[in-house]
Amino acid sequence: MEERIQSYEEFYKFYLKQHSNTVCRFLHVLGTTIVLALTLTAIYHGEPKLLILVPLAGYGFAWVGHFFFEQNQPATFKYPLWSLKSDFKMYFDILSGKIALNNSKDHLV
Repeated sequence: MEERIQSYEEFYKFYLKQHSNTVCRFLHVLGTTIVLALTLTAIYHGEPKLLILVPLAGYGFAWVGHFFFEQNQPATFKYPLWSLKSDFKMYFDILSGKIALNNSKDHLV
C-alpha cells in the first residue's frame, strides 16, 4: 500500500515531478489562465453562469496534459486540495520565473 504524503512541502516536490512534461505544464498554465479570466469576467460582468465553465477549463486542459502527454494519473484524485493549491503555486512560479515551463531547470529559486 502506498504511503500518503504528510507535508505540503513534500507534496509540492511530488507535484512538480508529476508535471515534468513541458506540454503538460503548458496546458496547466493555459487552463489556469482561462480559469482566472472566466472568474474575473463572471464577477466583473455579474454573470455567475460563466462559473460553470471554470471546472471544465481547469480540469479539461490539465487532464489532457496528464493522460496524453505526461501519461500519469492527476494528483487531484488522491490529494484534491493540495493539488488545487499546487496548480496555482506552479502557475505563479512559472510566470515569475521561479521554475521553468520546461523541466530543464526544475529547481525552485
